[in-house]
Amino acid sequence: MSISRRTILQGATAAATIGTFQVARAQTPEFTYKYANNLPLAHPLNVRAAEAMEKIKAETNGRVVIQIFPNNQLGSDTDMLNQVRSGGVEFFTLSPLILSTLVPNASVSGIGFAFPDYDSVWKAMDGELGTYVRGQIAKANLHVLDKIWDNGFRQMTSSKGPITSPADLKGFKIRVPVSPLWTSMFKAFDSAPASINFAEVYTALQTKIVDGQENPLAIIATAKLFEVQKYLSLTNHMWDGFWFLANRRAWDRLPQDLRTIVAKNIDAAALLERADVAKLNAGLQAELTSKGMVINPTKADEFRAALQKAGFYGEWKGKYGDEAWAILEKAVGGKLA
Repeated sequence: MSISRRTILQGATAAATIGTFQVARAQTPEFTYKYANNLPLAHPLNVRAAEAMEKIKAETNGRVVIQIFPNNQLGSDTDMLNQVRSGGVEFFTLSPLILSTLVPNASVSGIGFAFPDYDSVWKAMDGELGTYVRGQIAKANLHVLDKIWDNGFRQMTSSKGPITSPADLKGFKIRVPVSPLWTSMFKAFDSAPASINFAEVYTALQTKIVDGQENPLAIIATAKLFEVQKYLSLTNHMWDGFWFLANRRAWDRLPQDLRTIVAKNIDAAALLERADVAKLNAGLQAELTSKGMVINPTKADEFRAALQKAGFYGEWKGKYGDEAWAILEKAVGGKLA
């Protein structure tokens, strides 16, 4: 399936009429599970997840039915993380940086200005770094699928003016997700970070509680943040993804043959979603410009140097420990601290 920029911006009309993607129930499903996420209906994650759930239903002969609840319908990220831990929902996709509130070293893949490009990201996350992080997540009594989904390289937006250098971030009121790594990085830039759940971001920008925010292009587009933000700075300051998490007890209740089918289809969908996001991001600059955003490039070296000077990398090396930091530096091909 090819997902166009028109699809991402307009959404799936039919799905919107029912409020959730909901796989039609088999007459007697043995397992009816819920999958929650925080992304808009039209985002490739929800489109590909819906396809995966249809395939799971078909390949299990209706034994497994997974309903999708997008766009924070079941609560904030914090709420949904609690629900997947308790079994209130069986599946949940979450950024490793927010997951770090439960699994501290999960956020090592999100260190600021670490990854230069997507090739290095996928080599790391499908390789040693991803294996390390999944091992950390498993210790929290959650099951995590093998393939991480793509959120994208994150960019900064502002209602005040373009962000061209670290100096522009001094005193800047920026919304960040509820995660220590984001707060730490923007404090290192002398910004004023405010931790706000994604469900409240549009309103916070609209009412000028914060001056700006940072997210990948696909989310800036699908959440229509261009309506409340004028300037878009291409900083690529963090790469972010989504681990597909499962409640351990719910996962273990599935017989092995069903677990194999579920994992195979979800991981295959992750690879398709990665390609979708890459394609969208390649064209979304033009779309966002047409919506009135003013876009500017930046130089990563200036921002990285500012973080080094502020002691950001040294601080986080100490927090993650030598093992995790060595795996990260091996993945990105150089010393960060």
